[in-house]
Amino acid sequence: MNINQFDYPLPPELIAQTPIEPRHASRLMIVDSRSGQISHRTFADLPDLLLPGDILVANDSRVIPARLFGRKTSGGRVEILLLKRVDDLRWEALVGGKRVRPGVVVEIEEARRRGKEDEEFVASSPPRLLASVIEDLGDSRRLIEFNQPVDSLLAEIGHTPLPPYIHTTLADAERYQTVYSRVEGSAAAPTAGLHFSPEMLLALREKGVLLDYVTLHIGLDTFKPVTVEQVERHTIHREFARLTPETARRINEAKLAGGRLVAVGTTAARTLETAALRSAGVTGSLQEASTLDPQLCPWKPVAAIEEETDLFIYPGYTFRAVDILLTNFHLPKSTLLMLVGAFAGVDLIRRAYEAAVAEKYRFYSFGDAMLILR
Repeated sequence: MNINQFDYPLPPELIAQTPIEPRHASRLMIVDSRSGQISHRTFADLPDLLLPGDILVANDSRVIPARLFGRKTSGGRVEILLLKRVDDLRWEALVGGKRVRPGVVVEIEEARRRGKEDEEFVASSPPRLLASVIEDLGDSRRLIEFNQPVDSLLAEIGHTPLPPYIHTTLADAERYQTVYSRVEGSAAAPTAGLHFSPEMLLALREKGVLLDYVTLHIGLDTFKPVTVEQVERHTIHREFARLTPETARRINEAKLAGGRLVAVGTTAARTLETAALRSAGVTGSLQEASTLDPQLCPWKPVAAIEEETDLFIYPGYTFRAVDILLTNFHLPKSTLLMLVGAFAGVDLIRRAYEAAVAEKYRFYSFGDAMLILR
């Protein structure tokens, strides 16, 4: 499958730069993959679109202030984006700067706020935190080792890593967190969940919709574009996923009672599908799960998991757990758009995105939402 099938033109002014208020005031496109119909509502209408007994499952991962600024001891500015914790001192990270090779030592700077949108970055003397480049992992990825555990310092010296297409300063860092985020570990927000306000969660409960949570810590593939021409040749990086035995039981009971499983975002969908494949007896790497026999049980209960999932979902994949997908509008040629195309069909998603551009929907992290019915 050629990567150009997942490209589309987008006017830059449709890339949302700020979150909408209140959270549930965003627009909601309804895409019915059975009829091919596309309709337009608001996110506040979501309780009317779901049924009592449906179970909505969201990703409760929380974004860590994983963006660090510093200077090489030899001179030159460096930016470090922490992606995955390896052990107490070492992290996998994306590194920006010139000649940041193994052996380079970076003095991490601490911000002193001077005004509303103006910051001065300075290093303590002597520097409190040092980052040594241990290994080149390819492209801009590096293995970084700190001189002390950095976890407890991030709240003080780290910065929220907003996506590169957002150029407006975020006044409140909590607006790049879901209201139910609780497990720290992501380098980016599970953005489909940003639309939920406390009022919306209460309205769903009053409707009889069940709510539950999984955890998937979002890492490298959120930032890494797909550069190969053939989709099947792309290698997706592993991300930590957890679905507890209690959550698995509640999901399976809801499905057996006739409820539909609603995944909030592509990250929740990947976690749920990983759990369904494990329940079906699939072992080892899930990278090429789209090539598995579709008759490998068209519906499967989910199993409890706690693993680094490499499940890559693109057209040809058979969904075994998720019935409804709630998602944002994604970047061209991204793995997220490929997952959505696998769920609804590439042609229908292409029509939906064309309609979204025509109707001037807001795109990407702070943009509007889409509810896909199957």
